[in-house]
Amino acid sequence: MLKSLNIVHSKYNENIANEPGQVDVFPASRIPKNLHHLVKPLSRPSSSGLRGNFREKGFRIITEPSTVSAVLQWTSDDEIMGYKSYVDYALNSNMASSPDVVSSFLVELSNTVRPKAVEEFESMRDFKRRKNGRQDLQLEPWDEAFFTRSMKSSAYNLDFSVVASYFSLSQCIEGLKVLVESLFGMNFVDIPLAPGESWHPDVLKMALHHPDEGDLGYIYLDLNSRVGKYPGCAHFAIRGGCRVSKTEYQLPVIALVCNFSKSHNSTAVRLNHSDVDTLFHEFGHALHSLLSRTDYQHFSGTRVAFDMAETPSNLFEYYAWDYRVLKKFARHYSTGDIIPEKLVESMQGAKKMFAATEMQQQILYALADQTLYGDQTLSPIDTTSVIADLKEHHTNWKHVEGTHWQTRFSHLLYYGAGYYSYLYAKCFASTIWERICKDDPLSLETGTAIRKKFLQHGGAKDPAQLLNDLAGDGITRYQNGGIVPDITSLCNELNLRK
Repeated sequence: MLKSLNIVHSKYNENIANEPGQVDVFPASRIPKNLHHLVKPLSRPSSSGLRGNFREKGFRIITEPSTVSAVLQWTSDDEIMGYKSYVDYALNSNMASSPDVVSSFLVELSNTVRPKAVEEFESMRDFKRRKNGRQDLQLEPWDEAFFTRSMKSSAYNLDFSVVASYFSLSQCIEGLKVLVESLFGMNFVDIPLAPGESWHPDVLKMALHHPDEGDLGYIYLDLNSRVGKYPGCAHFAIRGGCRVSKTEYQLPVIALVCNFSKSHNSTAVRLNHSDVDTLFHEFGHALHSLLSRTDYQHFSGTRVAFDMAETPSNLFEYYAWDYRVLKKFARHYSTGDIIPEKLVESMQGAKKMFAATEMQQQILYALADQTLYGDQTLSPIDTTSVIADLKEHHTNWKHVEGTHWQTRFSHLLYYGAGYYSYLYAKCFASTIWERICKDDPLSLETGTAIRKKFLQHGGAKDPAQLLNDLAGDGITRYQNGGIVPDITSLCNELNLRK
């Protein structure tokens, strides 16, 4: 074991030495003259507005230890990266391009949904008062989850255990197969695992196969929960696709990991519909990886601008809610009956209840993420006060003293300064569904458009151009020097405007 660790340790250090990173610094005056021998001169077109061939001079710093150490010791400029804050740095390569653009988008969306959210809040408060027979009761933050579920169940007579009876895990996997066959004319083919290939006996392996193009990629499905396993649901790119030669393409390999578990009185895994939604979401990421055909691995699949990465996954969530799709695979685990259309209509209606309240919650998350990664002084900040202030201005719920929600919001780490991308994706996906998929979601024509105009390009093409090529003009808007999504389709779909 010790020998193996030493080999891995040596290889790790070797990789760092062989492939150091780099930072480009402009203008050249930021680097002291006594360091010029350590850095590489470069230039770029001037952004000063001067005409002609004027180029701005700068330097490229190779980030290997001795160079970095010298630069940090001798450079007095504490903004050498050229950004005021981490959020400025993180957004520079995204469609949004700057925190001002993201902030204006989030505030616009917040103002749009506020009247409807107030109406939903008041209806929930009145429901609580009727239920308890007291007209002086006020809503508390801990009431939201309970009364949201109660009111949805009451309005649509929904029994969530009945819904789950139509979504056995095996049937949901069949649903994924239905999607690729109908949309892309492809099949998932079971592949036997080689000895030692799998990390657990529950893992399944399939090839995505096209009758004319052959195998297009490979997917591992690891969907059952177990002790010690990664706790969330996620798509992992094991190997990205890339062009090896004129005649050979390196096929992508991905893993789709979830944690679905059996109920106490069941021998089979049956999913709540929220789990089905999650499965289809992650499958959207998987298809992005499997169907991309980029020359370079760096641009393969989900390696796109951060604020477009969640668009395919949000688009495929729609397939988990459409009756035309569900009737193809959602069958009762014991009778085999197809899920009733009226039940799906009730599920859809319940989904739209409190949509504005739920949207406010997402806006709060995104604003908190932007603010906490934004301009900071050197002195510590009270993050709880920041959250309380945002909650007061952008939701109808008050902050509860002694609570520190931000300390358990893991997306602040995984999506630092990028959580807004979920809201971008909801808007983009809604527009794509409305314009491309809604009339005939399972047609080969629909799938071909999604594949050829969007998924196959990965991150090798400008994201705004991809969106416009697929859905047409108007899916994006230019605002304050960056790109934001049009919110019309999403607001109409969820009745977010009062």
